[in-house]
Amino acid sequence: MNEKPTSNAAAKTRAQQTNAHGQAARSNGDIQPAPQHIGFMLLPDFALMSYASAIEPLRAANLLAGRPIYRLLNYSAAGGNITSSSGTMVPTTPIANAPTSLHTLFVCAGGHPTQWQAPGVLPALRKLSRWGVRMGGISSGSYVLAAAGLLGQRQFTIHWEHAPALIEAFPDLEPQRARFVIDGDRITCGGGVAPLDMMHAMIADHMGADFATRVSDWYLHTNVGTSGGSQRASLAERYNVHHPALLRVLEKMEATIEDPKSRDEMASFVRLSTRQLDRLFTQHLGASFLEVYHQVRLDHARRLLKQSALTISEIAFATGFANSSHFSRAFKATYGIAPRDARST
Repeated sequence: MNEKPTSNAAAKTRAQQTNAHGQAARSNGDIQPAPQHIGFMLLPDFALMSYASAIEPLRAANLLAGRPIYRLLNYSAAGGNITSSSGTMVPTTPIANAPTSLHTLFVCAGGHPTQWQAPGVLPALRKLSRWGVRMGGISSGSYVLAAAGLLGQRQFTIHWEHAPALIEAFPDLEPQRARFVIDGDRITCGGGVAPLDMMHAMIADHMGADFATRVSDWYLHTNVGTSGGSQRASLAERYNVHHPALLRVLEKMEATIEDPKSRDEMASFVRLSTRQLDRLFTQHLGASFLEVYHQVRLDHARRLLKQSALTISEIAFATGFANSSHFSRAFKATYGIAPRDARST
């Protein structure tokens, strides 16, 4: 990729493209918002739903406006067709050919960590950032931005399933538990259908709230989520329980996977006796305190096996097991497969 030219023409183009509030550019005597060039960097096995939820509102905005508000561009490391999570192929252009007018680039990735650091991707992202391109991450795309060193001192989010891998790989970074986060020239989203909410906010900032509502209505998206909205169902919905003390313990379990707390500590935390705590678990979940805690930690370990480069021993310690042997036995007893085999599949 060549360094960005610094001619007056290029500077003028950048000024027009980075106008996020719809400052007008004259065309045929009429005042119209300058089109924004929005790029999507697709990594192999990218999440198709996340990509579609991001690109379709921009396409609809062009249709409703009757003019090109957004120019949509697909990129990859080397160009060619990139296969999505569902097998759909999307044609792309090499990222080295990105125009100087590029306004925003969203990195779209899926659930396979081996694809997150494809050759040439990280240097290209760093160079575009130096050019002043606004950088975005969708689903696990935020992991790629973190690997490129583009999320330091920034607020951001990532799909909840990929958050453990990111935290283990980059302990200085802390993703927000949010559907999407806009922090200056960084815009990140958890993926799934949340890009619909993110694009609503982005279009509203560019074209106004009324126009953004028209776009959302086009897709029957009448319940637009806020930035800080939850990515997952609540603990009460996931566990189908509503007892306040039990919910607090479950929340504490998920927050203390690496350093599990004892029954006595948890009981004291919610001001109950251990007998009362045991009764709550048996009555509402049909399992003991230890069984539930054990499953929470193993579920976390399974995500790390699939989405991180941590060794088996490192995952064992990250999920509160004394050693890799103990972890391997527990994992196989629960899932019927050894951790190493689970990772390979």
